[in-house]
Amino acid sequence: MKSYHIQYGGGLESLRLREHPVPEPGAGEVLVRIRANSLSARELNILRGRYPLPVADAIIAASDGAGEVVAVGAGVERFQVGDRVMGVVFPHWFDGRFDLARADQLGGSLDGLLTEYAVLDQDGVLPIPGDLTFEEAATLPCAAVTAWNALVGGQGLEPGESVLTLGSGGVSLFALQLAKVLGAHVIATAGSDEKAARLTELGADAVINHTVTPDWSKQVRELTDGRGVDHVVDVAGTLNESLRATATGGEVAFVGSLGGADPVDARLLFTSSVTLRPIALGHRAHFEAMNKAIAAAGLRPVIDRIFPFEETPDAFRYYVDGGGFGKIVITQPA
Repeated sequence: MKSYHIQYGGGLESLRLREHPVPEPGAGEVLVRIRANSLSARELNILRGRYPLPVADAIIAASDGAGEVVAVGAGVERFQVGDRVMGVVFPHWFDGRFDLARADQLGGSLDGLLTEYAVLDQDGVLPIPGDLTFEEAATLPCAAVTAWNALVGGQGLEPGESVLTLGSGGVSLFALQLAKVLGAHVIATAGSDEKAARLTELGADAVINHTVTPDWSKQVRELTDGRGVDHVVDVAGTLNESLRATATGGEVAFVGSLGGADPVDARLLFTSSVTLRPIALGHRAHFEAMNKAIAAAGLRPVIDRIFPFEETPDAFRYYVDGGGFGKIVITQPA
């Protein structure tokens, strides 16, 4: 079998293709033939030496993957050969608060899924929801679960409440789609009129061009009759502007930013009475609840481009260059 490995802080030049024997599942484990992967910002953070959690040396890359169970170990009851599944990024974080005791993660301290075969604990695997393809399912484990946690993991999102999403990255697109599934009114920002039109097609009730209107919090206030939104999913680190856009008692879910975050104005945070909640992806219970919502609503992830497995370096370069709309996926033949 073949797999792609990366080195913490090694940049794109550290991406290497290696060959290994196909592993065998032990007790409580399943062997998955990986059929698709997607790339997330965490991979870029690892390559740039900015990921906050431990990363093993020359780790198999990519937290996100989907495939088919081809063998099971002794005592496996949750899955059988032929099941279509996805890996859980934090396979030991089932529910509750995040802590370092449950911080092992695929593509970090544990081998990732950018490989032809992977052995996973049966408790760190979930069925693919509905009729999603392997390529669509591979987009869910990191970006979609993060978006779901951002929306429901804190104060919770009630039907009729308002949500602000920033830009058109993977987490933001899922936040828009999932917020609409949950019955929210969604305002989005975009960097161009073309992307604004696509966000509208996905269901955004209003879109603000942040290139034309850099102080977009004022327009958010205008669109909400001066009140502000109930929830902001901040992937850009523009925390002060997000606080200004949020209603009193609302919540800003801080997902992070590859470019760094603005220093928070402590006085603004205090006077706004807004909860600022950093997001560490999400646990398995988040993933399971989200999958039910996706299946019930028939939600389809947005995919920008699909690369074959042998063109993985090109997929990484394309992702680093940015500018796409939707997830970057790597696919493998059956």
